[in-house]
Amino acid sequence: MLTVKKILISQPRPDNEKSPYYSLADKYGVDLVFRPFIKVQGLSPKEFRQQKVHIEDYTAVIFTARTAIDHFFALCKELRVAVPETMKYFCTTEAIALYLQKYIQYRKRKVFFGTTGKLDALVPSLARHKTEAFLLPVSDVSNGEYPMLDNLGIKYTKAVMYRTVSNDFTPDEKFDYDMLVFFSPAGINSLMKNFPDFEQGDIKIGCLGATTAKAVKDAGLRLDVAAPSPEAPSITAALELFLKEQVKAAKAKR
Repeated sequence: MLTVKKILISQPRPDNEKSPYYSLADKYGVDLVFRPFIKVQGLSPKEFRQQKVHIEDYTAVIFTARTAIDHFFALCKELRVAVPETMKYFCTTEAIALYLQKYIQYRKRKVFFGTTGKLDALVPSLARHKTEAFLLPVSDVSNGEYPMLDNLGIKYTKAVMYRTVSNDFTPDEKFDYDMLVFFSPAGINSLMKNFPDFEQGDIKIGCLGATTAKAVKDAGLRLDVAAPSPEAPSITAALELFLKEQVKAAKAKR
């Protein structure tokens, strides 16, 4: 019998029915609960104005996430800024670029995207438009350094448009999980904020990414499942390896 039966995945529930999470649940008979520990909030117009950034002064925007797109256009609406038809958009992936269709009439001549998800892939496009005044919407947890942009010599301004906050648990919300899976240091911070007396005991903890793994250890917690690794490039692959071992252990006890 599996010792891990109920797993909290600290992300929103996947929309895609073919998500590997659902395959894991069916294959191993585990209960996967999708419950984010953190949520994103947009800055109010008053908070944004304190940065003394005027959106209308810019001719191009760099987007690294769909969240940034949502909060950019939300602020434009609240500030009554009319985004000109001539605005150019530079996105780190095609998926992010296509998401712009939610807000603008998509035209290839003003939308550019990379293929790797990193800013480096945008270098050729950015270099061809060096005379533009670039705005870079970021979150409050942005690392604040973009050496690639600095090296290009382009004129850009970072503007915090959204923040990550703890998605607090309610007093009557059950916390009866056998495993918790995290995707960012902010998730670990939220765990400790919600449960300051948290004792891990037999609860397994899994995470994605080196910075999240460090946050787990810095919090004095035990890390049981980690991705990426040579054997498990994704968190779902890492979970499958872990559950396979659980099945083997259960069979050996019979």
